[in-house]
Amino acid sequence: MKKWIVFGLSLCTTLFLAGLAFIFFVVAPGLPTLEAVTDYRPKIPLRIYTADNALIGEFGEEHRDFVPIKQIPAVMKNAILSIEDERFYEHGGISFRSAARAILADLRGGFHQGASTITMQVARNFFLSNEKSLPRKLKEILLTYRIEDALSKDQILELYMNQIFLGQRSHGFSSAAKTYFGKSLDQLTLAEAAMLAGVPQNPVRHNPAVNFEKTKQRQLLVLRNMVRNGFITQAQMEVAAKEEIKVVKGQQFDAHADYVAEMVRQSIFAQYKEDTYTKGIKVYTTINKAEQDAAYEAVRRNIMAYDQRHGYDGPEAQIELPADEDERDDAIDQILRKHPDNDKILAAVVTQASGKIVKAELQSGDSIEITGDGLRFAAAALTDKAKAGIKIRPGSVIRVMQDAGKRWTITQIPQVEGSYVALNADDGSFRAMVGGFDYNRKKFNHVTSAWRQPGSSLKPFIYSAALEKGFYPGTLINDVQLSETSDSNLRWDPRNDDGKYDGPITMRTALAQSKNVVSVRILKAIGVDQAKAWLPRFGFDKDKHQANLTMALGTGSVTPLQLASAYAVFSNGGYAVSPWLISKVVDGKGVVLFENKPPAKAQEESRVIDARNAYITDLMLREVVRSGTGASATAKLGRRDLAGKTGTTSEAVDGWFAGYAGNVVAVAWMGYDDPKSLGGREFGSTLALPIWIDSMRVALAGKPEVARAIPEGISNAEGDWMFNEFLNGAGVRTLDMGDAPAAAAPLPATTTTQ
Repeated sequence: MKKWIVFGLSLCTTLFLAGLAFIFFVVAPGLPTLEAVTDYRPKIPLRIYTADNALIGEFGEEHRDFVPIKQIPAVMKNAILSIEDERFYEHGGISFRSAARAILADLRGGFHQGASTITMQVARNFFLSNEKSLPRKLKEILLTYRIEDALSKDQILELYMNQIFLGQRSHGFSSAAKTYFGKSLDQLTLAEAAMLAGVPQNPVRHNPAVNFEKTKQRQLLVLRNMVRNGFITQAQMEVAAKEEIKVVKGQQFDAHADYVAEMVRQSIFAQYKEDTYTKGIKVYTTINKAEQDAAYEAVRRNIMAYDQRHGYDGPEAQIELPADEDERDDAIDQILRKHPDNDKILAAVVTQASGKIVKAELQSGDSIEITGDGLRFAAAALTDKAKAGIKIRPGSVIRVMQDAGKRWTITQIPQVEGSYVALNADDGSFRAMVGGFDYNRKKFNHVTSAWRQPGSSLKPFIYSAALEKGFYPGTLINDVQLSETSDSNLRWDPRNDDGKYDGPITMRTALAQSKNVVSVRILKAIGVDQAKAWLPRFGFDKDKHQANLTMALGTGSVTPLQLASAYAVFSNGGYAVSPWLISKVVDGKGVVLFENKPPAKAQEESRVIDARNAYITDLMLREVVRSGTGASATAKLGRRDLAGKTGTTSEAVDGWFAGYAGNVVAVAWMGYDDPKSLGGREFGSTLALPIWIDSMRVALAGKPEVARAIPEGISNAEGDWMFNEFLNGAGVRTLDMGDAPAAAAPLPATTTTQ
């Protein structure tokens, strides 16, 4: 008997020594170094902000913030400890009872993770795979001891709370708080902190965005544990358990500035490559949040208004609704995934349709009813005689939104596009930019990349060139078709858009009323080559403007950003500006990598036109918004320092308004990407000017009107200013009401308006 006891002891000793040998000679040598935790460098994404610190973009594989342990609220730490590791500050990293249970489970072919301590989870998350085996578990235990020896408890908890995956690409509790609740950690309520604390058990399936009920059950367990551990009272638990928690949908930013964020991302990536997305770079732009929000809403609202004026196009898709309720719900879910919501414009599947009521289901699962005025836009699609392509019936995928009174109305996603850009006219910094109706639908930035005909918004630059040749605002020019004068030999006979001709009128009035014939006569008088050579002073590409008389009517090509920079020259007294967007770049440690500080005053070397020219052109542009095609701007904004010009190209393919007040210069544009007419009754004043007005209302709020100083070298003669060298008729240009030079070459049959 003693022999068997001795044998058994010897066998156990041998196995024990063999196990130790396996651990120290096989497992231990293969362990990684602890550099990843002792020198923790989390992958923090690129974040982009407005000038007033509103987050507008984030780029990286992981949503992550690093928050030092001292800045993590006690309620969040207590919630985590209560559910994950109650004795964290007492044990040495291993709960032997739990570890033994886990090893036995492994030996039986199972796997038990639930008893892991926080330190063990840190070891697993930083160094190990998800392989379910005894060697992996042994490595986890050894690494746990090494981590406990190398770091303090607070340091270990800090690693855990910043590194742990919590679903929806979120790593760390700070990032998860923003992802699920749109809040920072210090803003979380007890109920929200307890809910987040329950996520690590199964972050993929049991997070608030995916399975709220499962997460709620876990939250209640966290709250009960917090009571048991003395962190909260029973009364606090009961209040938290009843708190209504609102989970945000998708990535939440502080302002709608997707096109701005993408411009910045491209710029930063060009310099920092892949480090852009992992090193925690923060970029501060020159964008103003209030102005950006106003511009975003203005572009969308006025594009929608245009779309409403031009009729309903019909449902986006049509499905057959199964009779079985479960199958029907699945079919609705499936089709709505293909037609995602567009901000406030929601996709819905019609379940009942008539001329008096439409019932539909949203992606959220909510059922809605549309009646009365909410049906007006699509009334023709609800009649028995409606064509198949536009008829609304059960199974139709439509778009709906709520009006100011929270009543549902049928709408649609417009096909037309629009854009808006605002710059500081003194230094060129961006104040707001909206590159299109919806970035997620079309990432093409119309502000920077859409080359379009500017129409009459180019006329002020022709007039500016004419001032250098002796013209002044009071110059009389014959507003009569060329074919009615000695110019009748021309093959091109431009028309005024309204078909009205006023005979001799001043240059000031001609610009205010956007008289096409007058602009052509001016260009003929000063010479096409002279005018074309004048345009590059404002930043226009000379090669994009044809050397013929159609240039007077804006048949060349510009981008909205280029046009805004050009109008800035009139606004700031004659200085060229180069648009810039990034004011400061900071690395993950707060070190400033780049900072742009423009000069407080325009430098004389940047002057491109005489101050006198800028002043007189500005006076004519102010007349446009007082009595001309842009008069609604003054009427609605109630300011006397507004200046600008409408623009509408042939067949109303493009609608523009470019203008400024104070030190803000802005351009609005509307048109189709595949160019076609916007409608016979549409002009720059109906398409783009409303966008400009709605945006500038916010940009100019609280800012006093600016009175421009009169530059030296000009004099006022009978109510109109002119260069001193042209006083008393010396060099002042006059046009014979019948004569003008003949065109140098045949011109295309094109007409532009406003």
